[in-house]
Amino acid sequence: MINDFDERLFKLVDAALQEDVGDGDHSTLCCIPADVKGRAVLKIKQDGVLAGVDVAEKIFRYKKTNCSFVRHKSDGEEMKAGEVAFEVETAVHVILQLERLVLNCMQRMSGIATQTKLYTDKLKGYKTKLLDTRKTTPNFRLLEKEAVRIGGGVNHRFGLFDMIMLKDNHIDYSGGLEAAIDRAARYVQLYLPDLKIEVETRSLEDVQRVLAIGKGKVFRVMLDNFKPEEVKQAVDMIGGEFETEASGGINLDTIETYAATGVDYVSVGGLIHQAKSLDLSLKAVIHK
Repeated sequence: MINDFDERLFKLVDAALQEDVGDGDHSTLCCIPADVKGRAVLKIKQDGVLAGVDVAEKIFRYKKTNCSFVRHKSDGEEMKAGEVAFEVETAVHVILQLERLVLNCMQRMSGIATQTKLYTDKLKGYKTKLLDTRKTTPNFRLLEKEAVRIGGGVNHRFGLFDMIMLKDNHIDYSGGLEAAIDRAARYVQLYLPDLKIEVETRSLEDVQRVLAIGKGKVFRVMLDNFKPEEVKQAVDMIGGEFETEASGGINLDTIETYAATGVDYVSVGGLIHQAKSLDLSLKAVIHK
């Protein structure tokens, strides 16, 4: 049975191959017979945290169910230049068509997982958890968020459909904090009772207003662009009534200071949009 992740992944793969292969991989078609089989290894060329091995196997097996796929390392493991992550044996046409797709996915995912691990290491000893955001690459969010998870982070909402987040523009367009919360609560009650509501606050006064009207409606309060001392004040004011999330400009130099406030979550867009892809290669193994 195909699960939701696999279904989304295979849609991503189909779209990526349509973009890359088009009406045919003519470089391969012109010089290699269709029935030739081959073996290739994924070589690691840069230190970091490995991510995307599961995805690579799923991609190869999706296109060729009877391929041989042998893992030498697993997702989330530290990797060193010179190591081999996996080897695959299948039709050469399949290897060459999937080579760039698999590498692009794994290089990007490994960069994000490596960046995420730097942040989660800073949170050791604190209760605070690390969240990603929707600041992702269009149509590649599935794998970017999976890489965050592999690196030790927690996935925030996947999209606009799986949580209500009342941000500054929603609040301003609605006519204010109270109006936005009341309308959101009515919407949830009428249409989607299991949908959770998070509210962005921009000041300690906003936090006090959410406390006054949000009980039974709001599940999390975002403290946007608060200084660490303000986050501490807000967390104390909330007193566990709602989950708390600090957001806005948090980086490797400041994340531990925010964690020391006792906030439940910190969200960092830079986990994804500032991550650098790591160097990997897929090389043919030729027996002489």
